[in-house]
Amino acid sequence: MRKVSSSDLAPFLVLARHRSFRRAADEIGCTTSALSHALKALEERLDLRLFNRTTRSVALTEAGERLLGRVAPAFRDIDDALDDLNELRGAPIGRLRFNTAHVSAKMVLLPVVARFLEAHPKISVEIAVANDLVDMVSEGFDAGIRFGEVIAQDMIAVPIGPRQRTAIVASPAFFDAHAKPTTPEHLQRLPCVGLRFGSGRLYAWEFERGGVELSVEVDGPLIVDDQEIMIEAALLGVGVAYAFESQAIAHIEAGRLVRVLEDWCPYYGGLYLYYPSRRQMPAALRAFVDFVKASGTALSA
Repeated sequence: MRKVSSSDLAPFLVLARHRSFRRAADEIGCTTSALSHALKALEERLDLRLFNRTTRSVALTEAGERLLGRVAPAFRDIDDALDDLNELRGAPIGRLRFNTAHVSAKMVLLPVVARFLEAHPKISVEIAVANDLVDMVSEGFDAGIRFGEVIAQDMIAVPIGPRQRTAIVASPAFFDAHAKPTTPEHLQRLPCVGLRFGSGRLYAWEFERGGVELSVEVDGPLIVDDQEIMIEAALLGVGVAYAFESQAIAHIEAGRLVRVLEDWCPYYGGLYLYYPSRRQMPAALRAFVDFVKASGTALSA
């Protein structure tokens, strides 16, 4: 086997993270052809195939998975060592990559990031929206925003944003034609807009009052995978929608939507910023975490 240098491995790591020649080439700043040649040269030096390539997908082979598991932590240590130099500057610099669901990005993360970038002009932020959970480390993200119950126990979690509350809504015209539900179970008699997760599972609407918790499986003419589309469907009179209060409140106050079962929709814990426990936290991430903690009162308002 001919000698392999660290510079030969860098394109491999980027492609392993993106699983896309186009996205990997964009990050490196080269053409997809140049990236393909670099990977082919690395495989020839190792005399092993690292990726299985088709016209539609890129996947690591067993050899690629094994190499990634060994070299990725070493490269993170190098990044940490270089990031230590931030402490010698007057302010941290660098790029942060966040992963979050669409609703979390709009409701919480983007407003916080806007204030953070104003305070830290030398830091840039990338927000990747994916409703499904991803492997943060292997995908190269610094942190994510999710509800506490779905965060892995080996992650560090910091509250971010206000407490949340759901709202059950439909249009005035819909309730002119249908009786308003007085209990969550009554929703099973009404056309509702369903919500399907990326996993394929339909969401059962959750309620709580006086310590009593209910989970109601609803049915209706429309199923979507985004709560903002649910609200739009409710505005059009398709059926009852289950959304976050902050998403629907302007429509409720303007009379475009009618709220029901409010006493079954208590406040609960909000979203969390979470990130992997590492020996050395990147300076840009440390600055963001400190910003969130220091702004806790304002962010929870």
